[in-house]
Amino acid sequence: MASFEIHGGKKLKGELIPQGAKNEALQVLCAPLLTPEKVTISNIPDIVDVNKLIGLLQAMGVKIEKVEKGTYIFQAKDIDLDYLQTEDFKIRASSLRGSVMIVGPLLARFGVGYLPKPGGDKIGRRRLDTHFAGMISLGAKFNYDAGEHFYAVEGSNLKGTYIHMDEASVTGTANIVMAAVMAKGETTIYNAACEPYLQQLCKMLNAMGAKISGISSNMLTITGVEELGGCFHRILPDMIEIGSFIGLAAMTQSEITIKDVSWDDLGIIPTIFRRLGIKLERKGDDIYVPAQESYEIETFIDGSIMTISDAPWPGFTPDLLSIILVVASQAKGSVLIHQKMFESRLFFVDKLIDMGAQIILCDPHRATVIGLDRKSDLRGIQMTSPDIRAGVSLLIAALSAKGKSTIHNIEQIDRGYQDIDIRLNNLGADIRRIG
Repeated sequence: MASFEIHGGKKLKGELIPQGAKNEALQVLCAPLLTPEKVTISNIPDIVDVNKLIGLLQAMGVKIEKVEKGTYIFQAKDIDLDYLQTEDFKIRASSLRGSVMIVGPLLARFGVGYLPKPGGDKIGRRRLDTHFAGMISLGAKFNYDAGEHFYAVEGSNLKGTYIHMDEASVTGTANIVMAAVMAKGETTIYNAACEPYLQQLCKMLNAMGAKISGISSNMLTITGVEELGGCFHRILPDMIEIGSFIGLAAMTQSEITIKDVSWDDLGIIPTIFRRLGIKLERKGDDIYVPAQESYEIETFIDGSIMTISDAPWPGFTPDLLSIILVVASQAKGSVLIHQKMFESRLFFVDKLIDMGAQIILCDPHRATVIGLDRKSDLRGIQMTSPDIRAGVSLLIAALSAKGKSTIHNIEQIDRGYQDIDIRLNNLGADIRRIG
């Protein structure tokens, strides 16, 4: 098990280019399963979860050609459906959450879709009911083997229908959209997720010949087509990494420019960081964060304590709440962090408390942070990364802390962040990968 040894308290300076978006990649990499033609995708991040999905697709029979770093050509001309019943498939697919995205396109094109219980972060319940309920509405038959934890959907004559989703699940919406693009007639999906990454998937599918309207809204209309073709698609920069870098700059009092952020796709993210008192400027399509000695959390108009909570897009993404919580620990003022969507994501705060942060964990969903206003530094400790986002939050805390910190289980960080130690060391950080 690898670890990071971090010597904190150093100010960083320079430019960072965000990687391609992990959450978009896990969706769009499955879209080539819908066509026998070649699909080229660029700006693919070189991270563990994405590489696992590429390996799974290859094992299924997808021909994959690397054009250059981050750019691949996919051709799903000869898919081995028998492989989906093998032990190797079960092992590979159960090792990452993103494997769920293969079911929709397989069902649409081949009339069958199989999946073992997928892996991923342990951040609370992440049910799959929404995915399969949508496919059942399209006419598929569903079976779940509780003993084997194996899901199966079958349906060779999917028909368009009206689907009112019970939750605005991003992956659920993506899976249902891909299942519906070749269904007969018209499908309407209401309460659909509308994250930029889902918009990207819909635009990609339209480039392949699909007919999807209502993109960027919570009501999608899909007119089924008989077949899809190839296309070229470029993945957006990762908004979660961009937010992580903003938080890093604030915590370490660093001057950092984040390049090519696709600002118009960031939604409310810059606004939320500004509510913590962090100065950031838009320069073209870059974000410039100046070095700040201190930053003060805003209050509501009536003077009451600020609450920052997550919500489906265009609300604030839950993936950045861990970063916000860490950044608030050295702010002036207090804030209530309300994690509505996942009940286990705040359980890493005990490590921040050990570092000297003043945080009250109210319940699994809420934590009150009383900012230290840099009156005392966080102190370096030994800790273990529980999931991707908490892991990077702990890394940011360690980079701002006094002394040496060690973070174990950094495989969790590597799942979502490409060469994070090398990139930050180039700006003046002192992160050593050991083990």
